[in-house]
Amino acid sequence: MNDVPSLVMPRLRLRPFAPRDVQAVLELYGDRQVNTFLPWYPIDTAAQARALLEDWQREETCRRWAVCPLETDAPVGYVTLENGAPHDLGYALRRDCWGRGYATEAAQAVLDFARRDGMPYVTATHDVCNPASGRVMRRLGLCYCYSYVEQWQPKDIPVTFRLYQRSLDGAPHPAYDGYWNRYPKHFFEEI
Repeated sequence: MNDVPSLVMPRLRLRPFAPRDVQAVLELYGDRQVNTFLPWYPIDTAAQARALLEDWQREETCRRWAVCPLETDAPVGYVTLENGAPHDLGYALRRDCWGRGYATEAAQAVLDFARRDGMPYVTATHDVCNPASGRVMRRLGLCYCYSYVEQWQPKDIPVTFRLYQRSLDGAPHPAYDGYWNRYPKHFFEEI
């Protein structure tokens, strides 16, 4: 398991997920609407939520924080950050928490941590059908690089993603080209 430090902001605390978070994980990953833009199928049982939590404990390529309002300490979402290239940032929130600025606040705390930890840059992608996620990326200072079409697994559907990137160390970094090279259908859009 990766070192996932707690991070505290004015309204939120980010912490590692714990076994006690089964119900919160079930509520988030079981919501069909939230799950539309997540890569896996919705879950339906506490056993599936428990299995996800156990998988995350063994995960070594990604740090995963539970996003918790300070007054409850119950997760209402997550922020993830891959350790290696492309240093991808990801996030999701329960529907009742959309539009409150939680995704931006939580992700900014993770970006601040990543900069202090020496990460040179971050990337993030969003489905073109989810423009709200792109607005979060732009509020975080990420800049659009290019778009690509991926046959998204395990859902096995074609999805057009937009890749965004931000330098964390002040140095110029070329756009991460891994997706550009991997997926033959790629292009630039006017954003």
